Amino acid sequence: MRRRMRSVRARATLAATLVVAVALVAAGAAVLLALRASLIDRADAEADSVARNAASALSNGLAYNDLDLPDGDENPVEVLDRKGRAVASGEDVEGMSVTARASDRLNSVANDDAGDTDEGVADEEDDLGPGDIADETWYGEGTATVEGETDDYRFAGVDVVTKGGVPLTVYAGAPLSAEQGAVGTALTAMLIGLPLLLVTVSGVTYVVTKRALRPVEGIRAEMAAITASEDLSRRVPEPATHDEVARLARTTNETLAALEASVERQRAFVADASHELRSPIASLRTQLEVGAAHPELLDVDGAVEDTVRLQRLAADLLLLARLDAGERSPDARLDLVAVVREEAGQRVGDRVEVSVDADADAGVVEVSGSRGQLTRVLGNLLDNAQRHTRTSVAVTVRRSGEWAVVGVADDGAGVPAAERERVFERFVRLDEARARDDGGAGLGLAIARDVAVRHGGSLTVRDTPTGGALFELRLPAVALR
Repeated sequence: MRRRMRSVRARATLAATLVVAVALVAAGAAVLLALRASLIDRADAEADSVARNAASALSNGLAYNDLDLPDGDENPVEVLDRKGRAVASGEDVEGMSVTARASDRLNSVANDDAGDTDEGVADEEDDLGPGDIADETWYGEGTATVEGETDDYRFAGVDVVTKGGVPLTVYAGAPLSAEQGAVGTALTAMLIGLPLLLVTVSGVTYVVTKRALRPVEGIRAEMAAITASEDLSRRVPEPATHDEVARLARTTNETLAALEASVERQRAFVADASHELRSPIASLRTQLEVGAAHPELLDVDGAVEDTVRLQRLAADLLLLARLDAGERSPDARLDLVAVVREEAGQRVGDRVEVSVDADADAGVVEVSGSRGQLTRVLGNLLDNAQRHTRTSVAVTVRRSGEWAVVGVADDGAGVPAAERERVFERFVRLDEARARDDGGAGLGLAIARDVAVRHGGSLTVRDTPTGGALFELRLPAVALR
């Protein structure tokens, strides 16, 4: 049972049922109160009319015994003097018990007669002269006994002074049986209809929620199957609707597609890395085995070259792994011109001298980032330029609006337009044999672009005016202080 209540469908059904129940109870209570108030107002009007008719007759001098009072079953009437004694009553009226304000009025009159005069009552009666009727009517509830049967009534009390100057109070009642019957009938109907309505609401909500959540269950089942099979090429079903569930399914499929691409990229990376590592390791092992068997044939220079190649490849692979893991180095404000000049000046063994041209009008070009990673980007771009250039490698630094731009140009064969995005993929070498001989593994440009993107910039390639390749690094420039 507890497990069922944890489901969204059960909770939604329970919540909807509770909300409807509270709303119906509140509405039902309001209806009953309004119905009762309306019926009581009608009974008050009826009792007031009967009481004032009798008071009018008394004010005109009609004797007590000559009063034409209604039947006691319909409207019991009593006329009381100042001492609270009944001087006249309706037919078959055996007694009346009036509560609320009408009884307060009666007690006040009796107390006044005993000497404990209520000032407000005395003042009102003093205002009434012979033949006058009070404007105010006193209302209350009570019981009346007619022909031995006692029932509930709504009473109205009216003060009157006869022509002979005798103060009297006329009490007339209107039966509450209609009010009690109507309220009781309405309450019974609500007590019967409310549970039926709640059952209907809960059933409809349960069914509708089940149908609404059916696509979600399909998504869950498919995700469970994908997890069990580890087949990321599968996709969850997308409903034909345009609601939140459909958007959830589309987002889930987009996530699965991105995850599949990431896994495939990782698998390709591992395969390519294994392939790249196998060649220098095999070459180094062969040289060592030959050297062990024939020391005079040991190629020390070749072994060192293969070792350096392995070291560079391992460093590149570790850096890519850290970048893929989202590693961020501490950022610092860097003078890009100084960084470029330092990197170009400490290079040794380049077959072509590197020239640096910084825009004098730009002044200091500052960026925010990791000095080590940005230096690695510049080094990779210069290594690539040295590998493909013929006679010159030129580096330019300038500021373009909000960007700091570094250009590395060579006068080699350039990069074909169709290959200008592919060169930034991992383990891609357009000139396979030449790159392998030079020790490149096809990771330098991939690392350079990853670092540029993680610094909020970009790395692109295009042709120089002379036909060579121009790699352009753009980084967000820091505003000068």
